[in-house]
Amino acid sequence: MPVHILLIGGCWFWGSFICGLFYYASFLLTSASVGNMVLISVDRYVAICDPLCYLTKVTQKRVQVCVCLCWACSALYNGLILMDYLEQPERFNSCYGECIVVVDSITGAVDVMLTFVGPIVVIVVLYMRVFVVAVSQARAMRSRKVAANKSELKAATTLGVVVLVFLICVCPYYCVALTGQDTMLNASFAYFVICLSYFNSCLNPLIYTFFYPWFRKSVRLIVTLKILKPDSCKINIL
Repeated sequence: MPVHILLIGGCWFWGSFICGLFYYASFLLTSASVGNMVLISVDRYVAICDPLCYLTKVTQKRVQVCVCLCWACSALYNGLILMDYLEQPERFNSCYGECIVVVDSITGAVDVMLTFVGPIVVIVVLYMRVFVVAVSQARAMRSRKVAANKSELKAATTLGVVVLVFLICVCPYYCVALTGQDTMLNASFAYFVICLSYFNSCLNPLIYTFFYPWFRKSVRLIVTLKILKPDSCKINIL
């Protein structure tokens, strides 16, 4: 619906403040999502490659600090990127009713490296290490006739699917941005590429729902508002 409205009308009706807020929220959620995937890959790396030290290295307090830092750094970073726009919200508009944010080539290249190339390299390297260790452990357990730790292997598989879906959804956008052909595309394809990158955030909950029964139960509790009941903390979802 939003894409269809933009394709037909081509106008932004909610003012420059909401325009800036829209871009800031989209940039923030995208970069924070990538940061969270990096944290998850680090968690899986420690859990599978160094399981004996997992409980001492990955504590609840450290997880909370890392997640808060991820969101805080994303908020600060995207605020710096949009600082010029926030100072003069309508400087890039050629006519009334536009919502345009222009990022210079140097800032765009740095942004691609920090929010896409760098995190993906870290995730792929860690996941390849996890895959090698998981395969070696599975072979050792099979030779000793010991049951494999299915929960850790499933977690690694889920991370692999999440990363693959992320690359499929986001790569078209960054490929277009890196080649500098974003201004040469027609509006329909440009909106498709942008919405495909946003659609990745909708797919992640579906992936976790498919792999984890406890996640499905948690979603059901939230949707049915049972999570608001006083005794909801006592519900067993495992």
